[in-house]
Amino acid sequence: MPRETTCTPKATDPDWWRGAVIYQVYPRSFQDSDGDGTGDLVGITRRLDHIAALGVDAIWLSPFFTSPMKDMGYDVSDYTGVDPMFGVLADFDALVARAHVLGLRVIIDQVMNHTSDQHPWFRESRISRDNPKADWYVWVDPQPDGTPPNNWLSVFGGPAWEWDGVRRQFYLHNFLKEQPDLNFHNPQVVDAILDTCRFWLDRGVDGFRIDTANFFFHDPQLRSNPPREDYGGPAGIGADAPETNPYGMQEHVHSKSQPEMIGFYRRFRSMLDEYGATTSVGEIGDPKAIELTAEYTNGGDKLHMCYTFDLLSPRLDAKFIAHTVGRFEKAVKDGWACWAFSNHDVIRHVTRFTLPGMDHDRVAKFSLMVLAALRGSICLYQGEEIAQPETDYEYHEIQDPYGKRFWPAFKGRDGCRTPMLWDAEAPNAGFTKGEPWLPIRTAHMDRAVSRQTEDPDSVLNHYRAVLRLRAETPALKLGDMERCEALDDGCLLIVRAHEGKRLLMAFNYSEDPAAPALPAWARKPKPLPLPGFTGRLDGKTISLQALDVFAAWIG
Repeated sequence: MPRETTCTPKATDPDWWRGAVIYQVYPRSFQDSDGDGTGDLVGITRRLDHIAALGVDAIWLSPFFTSPMKDMGYDVSDYTGVDPMFGVLADFDALVARAHVLGLRVIIDQVMNHTSDQHPWFRESRISRDNPKADWYVWVDPQPDGTPPNNWLSVFGGPAWEWDGVRRQFYLHNFLKEQPDLNFHNPQVVDAILDTCRFWLDRGVDGFRIDTANFFFHDPQLRSNPPREDYGGPAGIGADAPETNPYGMQEHVHSKSQPEMIGFYRRFRSMLDEYGATTSVGEIGDPKAIELTAEYTNGGDKLHMCYTFDLLSPRLDAKFIAHTVGRFEKAVKDGWACWAFSNHDVIRHVTRFTLPGMDHDRVAKFSLMVLAALRGSICLYQGEEIAQPETDYEYHEIQDPYGKRFWPAFKGRDGCRTPMLWDAEAPNAGFTKGEPWLPIRTAHMDRAVSRQTEDPDSVLNHYRAVLRLRAETPALKLGDMERCEALDDGCLLIVRAHEGKRLLMAFNYSEDPAAPALPAWARKPKPLPLPGFTGRLDGKTISLQALDVFAAWIG
């Protein structure tokens, strides 16, 4: 059981977020307490001991606000209300109080870019062109031929403009048409959004994960986006744009990532600093996410850190990690990243990374060790600590509007949102006594927490051991990234340095044993045992089995 410590946010280290481990909770799928088949806040509170026992520093709650649920809560109709499916405001207060007792900070998902079309702000805005909130959203007249003002596309498919017959204008929506974009060029909108943040800060939250953090401002001239220069046809689209979606064919230089973001984040950070030891994590989905991370986190007066999709890719190999980390280290000098392999938007990494013939659990353990070795904070997604795999759903089972839009070429994001597997002996794996909102496959039941808790070699206990090691090793948690290079044999070398101590780590990404030479610069190596790995030093050679890791302190 975790030790109860009573975390008082204002009295803690203002830099607690540096090197922190953040555990993402998807409320619909974590724990149902009332039998309606959907997870809720009371259920999350019930399971906080499990999260604390992992050794993480904070939880990130995906949206639980009042919403029509067209996009699973990312379409907010009341920024200061709890949706009835998740409970009431008192349930949230109880969750925060219990989390703080367990030493966990609470980060909530703030959706600033857009609201639901059912939000009172939008309902008022659409009534006329001269009402008090007429300019709170992005309204534009049609071109003379009745078409939208430019070529901007929605991330979820089709044009980013929707015709409204009441105002007889188009409104901007970078996502679903039910998610109209707020007009951040209007100071009243900025004031209103920041007021909603204060509401939650006053209730004790310790920070925000900022959804679509580079989308808030648009080009006032409404210039069309140019084609993406590195787009080579469907086969050339990267992980940021599925092959089925033409969104990836544009350079989104006018519809997002505008320079006004810098001024907004300075004001946002100033507000957060009034509350003491708070933090912010900006989600940036963009081919230039690392460069934007540098812009948004440098100087200590904007976002604390950014969360990019660079490692949410299909690839797990040394060259890709070295290239990505190299880009980050070159671009981000005094800023901070938050790395992840999985979240609620992508195929679970244990499924993405496990090739035919590879050991599922071994991939899960190896992946965590890679993540723990990177400079920055890290995000874990619920279920990865038990190596919960992706679930394959049929069309009649899916709930995700993105999947419905592009089916069957793209099956959406429900596969990574399957309810958490708690008890292998209980109906629905202990998630609910009712009918779960997404089906749970019996083939996955062996992965349940109940089966892994007492097994010392389980993925769950490996997570606990590795996170303990990271927390107790300043070079891993806070150290500089002195070196990150891929070797010709498929191995990766990382050197982290902190206060004169240097830690060398060697990772064998290959499915075969490897024996890279100990570099000449790695003087006087003193091996550091790593939980779950057998890598060792044989003279001047590092001996590694498949998906194995070796670590040593070096001079």
